[in-house]
Amino acid sequence: MKLVVPSIKHRQSYISYIEELGGEERYPFTLDLAYQNFDELLKQLNQYSLGQSLPDDVVQNSTFWLVENSAIIGVTNIRHHLNARIKHCGGHIGLGIRPSFRGKGLGNLLMELSIKHLINLGVNQVHIHCYKNNISSAKAITNSGGMLSSEFIEDNKIIQRYIVATT
Repeated sequence: MKLVVPSIKHRQSYISYIEELGGEERYPFTLDLAYQNFDELLKQLNQYSLGQSLPDDVVQNSTFWLVENSAIIGVTNIRHHLNARIKHCGGHIGLGIRPSFRGKGLGNLLMELSIKHLINLGVNQVHIHCYKNNISSAKAITNSGGMLSSEFIEDNKIIQRYIVATT
């Protein structure tokens, strides 16, 4: 299993991943981008990684796919830095595991790989947020060294903020 930069060779696996998600809320946010013109999706993800053509309130970010053989089994979006809005609610990492691969500890692996990428970017305090009722995400965060720093309510949901010190 490895993290890869999105590429055309995983097009069919990406489409089947989206179809498998069905109507559930998609994480990270880049899974909500239009994918019908796959070349345009790849271009958009590349521009985001370079800090180009960013929508308002979006910061430079990189998306990686966790791949085993040729199947995408997870997606992570890593924000290179935080603005005030994302520091309040969002954090450095958004990730998701394909439904048919959940419950196998892959969220832990994807979280660890994401944190390592942020360390390589020079981030020394990683902010990660999740819904309080998302026990799997909270476990992946704490298993990677995350310490709960605060909670707040947004849209009638309790969101937990964790910090991973990397230095």
